[in-house]
Amino acid sequence: MSRRAVLEVIALGPEDAVAAQAGGADRLELVTDMAADGLTPPARTFTAIRAAVDIDLRVMLRLTDGFAAGDVGGLVRAAGELRGAGADQFVLGFLGADGSTDLAAVERVVSELDGCRWTFHRAIDHCGDRDALRKQLADLPGLDTYLTAGAPTGVDDGLPTLRTEALRRGEPGYAQTLLAGGGLRLTHVPTLLNAGVNAFHIGSAARPEGWTGTVSAGAVGEWRRVLDAGVVGGGGT
Repeated sequence: MSRRAVLEVIALGPEDAVAAQAGGADRLELVTDMAADGLTPPARTFTAIRAAVDIDLRVMLRLTDGFAAGDVGGLVRAAGELRGAGADQFVLGFLGADGSTDLAAVERVVSELDGCRWTFHRAIDHCGDRDALRKQLADLPGLDTYLTAGAPTGVDDGLPTLRTEALRRGEPGYAQTLLAGGGLRLTHVPTLLNAGVNAFHIGSAARPEGWTGTVSAGAVGEWRRVLDAGVVGGGGT
């Protein structure tokens, strides 16, 4: 492989972060409350994690379960607090009740990020028109990544979409990095690498004891070895 694959790991606190970096993670997605699929962590959590590791951190901007923006003012305040604490990369994504992009909410929050890099998360897997969403957001400042499983139900069902979108890289709306995640398993890796996907996101796969446990450096290391080799070196979930 000519370019090292990016491995992003979900971290809930400093212990997770240290283990993920030790295992070979390139970047962390910082969240709280995985019972709600990951919400915005307090600025103090960001500060503690930033002090513990030196890899890139992307902080979730999401205040409630689901993909509605909800309290946009609260999101803006949270973004400001995190920026004040030193955060310079983010994760966000909002849909309207009809499944279309809530462009007004996205633009309002992005306007507070001062051009920081950000990921549009798996709301794309739940929108009514993925292609339209990509083209609507294409020129927003800082957007460099889409986190997607290719389907609402996960990578098992989304592989065809992920392969198709990877092949469209460079087309209008498809310049951003495709970060595969959501039910991702090690057995998916060869297919995705062969399609040109070169960024991978894991959460529960980094935690042998589930969300009640912490990130395992060994589990992350297994993903790192598989990605670096470009072949499956063992089972994974």
